[in-house]
Amino acid sequence: MDIYQDFASVYDRFMDNVPYEQWGDRIDQLIRKYGVSKPERDAEGLLESERNLVVDLGCGTGTLTEILYAKGYDCIGVDASESMLNAAMEKKEKSGSEILYLQQDMRELDLYSTVGTVISVCDSINYILEEEELLKVFSLVNNYLYPGGVFIFDFNTDYKYREVIGDTTIVENREDCSFIWDNFYDVEEEINEYDLTVFVQEDGDLFRKFHETHYQRGYCIEQMMRLIEQAGMRVVEVMDVDTNQGVTEKSERIYMVARKTAE
Repeated sequence: MDIYQDFASVYDRFMDNVPYEQWGDRIDQLIRKYGVSKPERDAEGLLESERNLVVDLGCGTGTLTEILYAKGYDCIGVDASESMLNAAMEKKEKSGSEILYLQQDMRELDLYSTVGTVISVCDSINYILEEEELLKVFSLVNNYLYPGGVFIFDFNTDYKYREVIGDTTIVENREDCSFIWDNFYDVEEEINEYDLTVFVQEDGDLFRKFHETHYQRGYCIEQMMRLIEQAGMRVVEVMDVDTNQGVTEKSERIYMVARKTAE
């Protein structure tokens, strides 16, 4: 089932407070610092073209993918949701970008070549609920990375679910849409359940109601580092997304940069 089937239609409206531009700038900085990709679309040679490719894993509606494309990177967006990709394709049509979008589950990632950079942000990794499946994702990323390529991803921490948003209700009311977001965090299973109820104005004063349930797992740094190493990569930097500083026990979202190790 496409968990973003209905939510995709209002996703960008409710996510308009997300600092995508800042994320794009930070990812660009990290690629330049640690990676092999360069914002050069006209690079000569097949290997150069592969090295400069950036894959946005769990790209959603393509907002960040478009930002990276505008910075000069050749981009591929990958997402399991057809509805989210349809929204991304609409952006592509408006912008005139040449982003390639692929509908794939990240646990079954299948690219046509190696790529210099893989990114995955905005909780995408947290949707993988089992360590075995997350290791599979990391192994696939490593398999498709160009030598020296980097994997840049974020994840919500166990602390965030347990102490900040777990067992809370978030409500937002706008003129043409509103939502009720109920969170339930199972500490033992480390699983957060999002029960999302959305009301969208569609015809005059009439509103359509729909409901979706999402599940995410809270992870800690130690888990991620162990799985990254098992997948054949090496962590080169870890930071707090909100502060761009070192990670603390109260960090809610963490960036991790991993590099493909020599084979």
